[in-house]
Amino acid sequence: MSEALTKETFLTKVFDYEKNKEWKFEGELPAVVDFWAPWCGPCRMVGPIIEELSEEMKGQVNFYKVNTDEEQELASVFGIRSIPSLLFIPKEGKPMMAAGALPKNELVNVINENLLNKKIIVA
Repeated sequence: MSEALTKETFLTKVFDYEKNKEWKFEGELPAVVDFWAPWCGPCRMVGPIIEELSEEMKGQVNFYKVNTDEEQELASVFGIRSIPSLLFIPKEGKPMMAAGALPKNELVNVINENLLNKKIIVA
């Protein structure tokens, strides 16, 4: 199951942007953060895929969700203009953002290549 984050849990599990100006990932595993809202149709398509991947990749990647209606500060810190937006966070290095509802095979490819350093193409 993906974990819903509030500002407080985001600061401890992902990035404490109040203390650090430069990106400093706080997590133990690479992570994907899904910025979404309950009224967003494409978000409702991505949600179940995120849940499937959180089960399939348990122990390799952490999956988090941020409700942009409830956590407006987090959305503004990351410049979220459209949802769903996915933040892909490698263990080392800078995170990358992707906007829009990506199909499962594309999500798997992005996670494998950018977070797990696997060059596997899933058709």
